[in-house]
Amino acid sequence: MTQIQEVITPKDYKSDQEVRWCPGCGDHAIMNAIQRALPELGTAKEDFAFISGIGCSSRFPYYMNTYGFHGIHGRASAIASGTKVANPKLSVWQITGDGDAMAIGGNHFIHAIRRNIDINIILFNNEIYGLTKGQYSPTSKFGAVTKTSPYGTVEHPFHPGELVIGAQGKFFARSIDSNLKLCQEIFVEAGKHHGATVVEVLQNCVIYNDKTHAALTDKQHKEDRSIVLRHGEPMIFGKDRDKGLILDAENLKLKVVELGDKYTEKDILVHNAKEENPGMHLMLANMSYPEYPVAFGIIRSVDLPTYDGAVQAQVEYVRGESKFKTMDDLLNSGTTWEV
Repeated sequence: MTQIQEVITPKDYKSDQEVRWCPGCGDHAIMNAIQRALPELGTAKEDFAFISGIGCSSRFPYYMNTYGFHGIHGRASAIASGTKVANPKLSVWQITGDGDAMAIGGNHFIHAIRRNIDINIILFNNEIYGLTKGQYSPTSKFGAVTKTSPYGTVEHPFHPGELVIGAQGKFFARSIDSNLKLCQEIFVEAGKHHGATVVEVLQNCVIYNDKTHAALTDKQHKEDRSIVLRHGEPMIFGKDRDKGLILDAENLKLKVVELGDKYTEKDILVHNAKEENPGMHLMLANMSYPEYPVAFGIIRSVDLPTYDGAVQAQVEYVRGESKFKTMDDLLNSGTTWEV
């Protein structure tokens, strides 16, 4: 008798819990994209685990029909790391926000990345503390007026991509909640990558920081203000595909040029996400409008050994070399006596 393999669909990953995000919140779109991406990974549903900390985004595990753990503020990276090391076969996804990951959770965040633990970190970046009602966060723009900065912030924000690459991150990508197709595409590639992945998703908080990413969602201008990077393809962008990026060798910085008589496609940089040297990836991750287009897509994707893989290899080696094969061997070693 031929066994019929169960077909998993996005609907299978939706839980029976009421989704309590605000209507219009970007979190809805991000969850939808993840639920669409998971069936493409070929992983059994019971082998997914979603881990979160505290924040609006951190309610995510309730809404997923998978294993999950709603942790405490800033500790999602630690819980996700332990989950992966203890059970390497799990596909572990950490759901976090810009405050949860880069304020109270900053230390755990950078070390999970540095260790290259095989977990997928989805960073919801709305540049505000939404759950606690509108305080500025580590990614809020300089001068942002919020509940805790009524005269404007006097802090310079973190750039998540710069932080990830500075922590020796091997995979960094960026998307935006309004582009569900791109989110889904990136989540699939993150799920396939062996090692720590960080996907920053620019997300809109309709209540406390509405339209903070408006320059990049404006239908008329968004194609001229952003670039979707794809490995092996020239860095061309614009509504008419008439702009590109070159390296200004004199100043060692990227430069936006217009395609035409002076510059052709042959002059435009070709994206190499696999390059181990992070210099170009750092420049791409740090591009900001209006001087540059904001980079979307997979900016960096480098395959190197993982922490959890090294731990498992070390355990197997020690087991093979040890003269103790059972607990009885250990207890009966050395000087023993009966009572």
